[in-house]
Amino acid sequence: MGCILAFAASTASAEDGFYSQYADRFEPLPALPPIPADNSLTKEKIELGKMLFFEPRISSSGVISCATCHNPALGWADRIPRAVGHEGQVGERNTPTVLNSGFFEAQFWDGREPDLEGQALGPIEADIEMAMDLDAALERLKEFDEYQAKFAAAYPGDDQPIKADNVAKALASFQRTLNTPNSPFDRYLRGDLDALTDQQKRGMAAFVDNGCIACHRGPALTDSNFHRIQVPGSTDEGRYLVTGEEADRFAFKTPTLRNVAVTYPYFNNGGVETLEEATQVMGREMLNREFDDETVAELVAFMESLTGEMPDFQVPALP
Repeated sequence: MGCILAFAASTASAEDGFYSQYADRFEPLPALPPIPADNSLTKEKIELGKMLFFEPRISSSGVISCATCHNPALGWADRIPRAVGHEGQVGERNTPTVLNSGFFEAQFWDGREPDLEGQALGPIEADIEMAMDLDAALERLKEFDEYQAKFAAAYPGDDQPIKADNVAKALASFQRTLNTPNSPFDRYLRGDLDALTDQQKRGMAAFVDNGCIACHRGPALTDSNFHRIQVPGSTDEGRYLVTGEEADRFAFKTPTLRNVAVTYPYFNNGGVETLEEATQVMGREMLNREFDDETVAELVAFMESLTGEMPDFQVPALP
């Protein structure tokens, strides 16, 4: 397979003229993200994690699930500026998409968790989100014979499989399957030179030439690092609240640009509604430059080519 991809890349380089100098700066999205050694990806864990992702009874109100904010119909986000949780409370930050999140090296806007396993339980317990005591959530799951069977199948040999660590591992396993391959840009990188329009190719060139790729790189187009930025209307101190380091004040994790055209609004506070405006904000705040209208249109067209195929799945029937 590696030889085939190398041949396709060399063909692109040979035949695509001016744009060949840019393609090798990017990586197509792999089929799956890295799988941790202590959480092997099995169909039993994926199925259990899918059920838990849509399960509202592990919230104190019984009506909020992970999928409430990470809605499959809305780019696995919610398309409102800031998340709304328990009893209508409005959170401080915009809901990030979970698409391709297995490729991230830090989770949450402030990176307070390094991986999906660490991220999984936080929203369940957060007062402003699902507001559920974790032990109480586990007791609710134990009430259902189907969950007893599903946990036993996912964690054979575990005397008490319904426990917090296993909930986290199952949710993480499901989320690692929520990937969006085969975007027009991925097809282009694999040798289909007609997968992008001329405008999108110019946008790819502008993306590299203007330095956007310094932070938006790798298969998910994020470095998973933290950068200081002041966006319209935000007073959030970002990663500083985690580390206490002055250099981290107003710093946030670089968001993925995969599927960015369908995961609006933008930035940590959801304060920007359009991709065009977000592009201008990034130019001013991060690159100290003002993009002209043509460059904005090209960059936006390029980012629209990053929308991949949405995960193929069925919403589970819950017990």
